[in-house]
Amino acid sequence: MKPNARPLRTRSGALALAGVIAAAGTVFVATQVTAAPATTTASVMTASEAAGGSKPTIVLVHGAWADASSRNGVTSRLQHAGYTVYAPPNPLRGVSQDAETLSDFLATIPGPMVLVGHSYGGFVITNAAVNAPNVKALVYDNAYIPDQGETVFQINAAEPGSCVTAEPSTFLNLVPYPGAADGDVDAYLKFAPSGDYRGFQDCFANGVSNEQARLLAAGQRPFAVSAGSQPSGAPAWKSIPSWAVVGTQDHVIPPAELRFMAERAHARITEVKAGHLSLVTRPDVVADTITAAARTAG
Repeated sequence: MKPNARPLRTRSGALALAGVIAAAGTVFVATQVTAAPATTTASVMTASEAAGGSKPTIVLVHGAWADASSRNGVTSRLQHAGYTVYAPPNPLRGVSQDAETLSDFLATIPGPMVLVGHSYGGFVITNAAVNAPNVKALVYDNAYIPDQGETVFQINAAEPGSCVTAEPSTFLNLVPYPGAADGDVDAYLKFAPSGDYRGFQDCFANGVSNEQARLLAAGQRPFAVSAGSQPSGAPAWKSIPSWAVVGTQDHVIPPAELRFMAERAHARITEVKAGHLSLVTRPDVVADTITAAARTAG
């Protein structure tokens, strides 16, 4: 067994999801903020960029059930500090496809970069940065930091307490999508609590106002269920310096698991009293962590 590695347990919720999908004629096994319909790439040229400044470019990668708008508080702070920021849409179709999409985007950006992943976005930057030599730092914001071969499903089940390992029928709406591989479906988080599921606000958006939680839930982008069982490739964090924001009240990825992954990656850790959406409730902490990483990458 690798150093700092450990066996990953399979929980009943994960097995239940497999059963739900099988019953729907699905051959995939999986599950894992995401907020509005797909958007075009958000980019703003800063004064620093126009003047040929040396600051690295910041690329923000959202996770499941959210989009770039959930990072507006972070983005505005970074832009005010003179950074060029991009927040491209994450397709949420699978680890390899999403990473390849991001890699193609990164290839169009000259100069040093810092990649920032939230939640499932951590899987994407971990894999995309391997093929992006200009990436000088990785920042994981309440994010998965997978090792090779690990999946979203496995990590969710590694520690008790994840609200997305409840009985799937209580917390997911499963919707077919055009062009899906055999039986794959899109998963949306339900808003109302049911059974062991705490509801969208307490599970995914704890610490966020009820009004904002409803907006996030209404505009969430779906996560292809098959993506949750796709293994991660060789991790970029083994060769690229990493930072991690750990929300001590995260209900999606248990804080103990966030710490374990961050320590395994030898990341510089910042703990904050926040839920899964620290980028929404504590954008100051997240932006400060990103700028700390950027200062080493410029």
